[in-house]
Amino acid sequence: MAGGLVALFDDVATLARAAAASVDDIGLAAGKASAKAAGVVVDDTAVTPQYVHGLAAEREIPIIKRIAKGSLRNKLLILLPAVLLLSQFLPWLLTPILMLGGAYLSYEGAEKVWHKLRGGHDDHTAGEETPRDEDSIVSGAVRTDFILSAEIMVISLNEVVDQPFLSRAAILALVAVGITVLVYGVVGLIVKMDDVGLSLSQRPGKGVARFGHGLVRAMPRVLAVITVIGTAAMLWVGGHILLVGSDELGLHAVYGAVHHLEELAHEATGALGGVVGWLVNTLASAVVGLVVGAVIVLVMNLTVHRRKAHTGSH
Repeated sequence: MAGGLVALFDDVATLARAAAASVDDIGLAAGKASAKAAGVVVDDTAVTPQYVHGLAAEREIPIIKRIAKGSLRNKLLILLPAVLLLSQFLPWLLTPILMLGGAYLSYEGAEKVWHKLRGGHDDHTAGEETPRDEDSIVSGAVRTDFILSAEIMVISLNEVVDQPFLSRAAILALVAVGITVLVYGVVGLIVKMDDVGLSLSQRPGKGVARFGHGLVRAMPRVLAVITVIGTAAMLWVGGHILLVGSDELGLHAVYGAVHHLEELAHEATGALGGVVGWLVNTLASAVVGLVVGAVIVLVMNLTVHRRKAHTGSH
């Protein structure tokens, strides 16, 4: 009886260790999958504060919470089942879908560069003087988030497609929740940082007040830097997806050239070879993303946008 009890405890301990290792593996895989979607995450973080810009301070956090809930619904109730079914029954579609997403990211990044070069301003700032309907703000933000979330989930899925079905589901659910909490937690901090600075600037003590004033003055620059990083990340991630996807589809020339440059840079820089090689690959991917995105921007301007402008003039 005692021997059987000891054997039972030993089996339970073995199962517990296996479960803990499985949880660790899922956590590690979720972290790696999330890292691959970094470009989209940065852009999501950069885009969202613009939706609450100009609103009353007390409404900023409630609206961000509503957008976050919509984002989580997008990921868990729509996108997660869709990508799991895709990976289970039509895995060959993953590369073409990823490449479409990479082209979209490249287009978005190139369009932002083009908009900046033309000296344009964000469209939503034009109506800043009139009150904005919160439901419209939330629905617009959630629609934009859906596209970015789809990219995050497909990119993440591509990293864990060889995992068993249940592990895949757990990893993607963890990615969905983790990235949503990260993005909208950071967004909440960003949009309230100027309020924190304003509060500190009104407190006694020169040092605290000076820090508060500095925080208020710094936030527009911080947002500008985040936007630039988000644009660069979109071009890099979009271009890299296109490079890898084209190689997997049998078009090896461009990927091979970039890989050759990366190896040359790695060999020529000694101890820094790994970092320099990665930078070369990243820069080449961004250039590919910019070129492909610029072509799509040109096509869109010559077709869809011109047609809209012509229709609007009548």
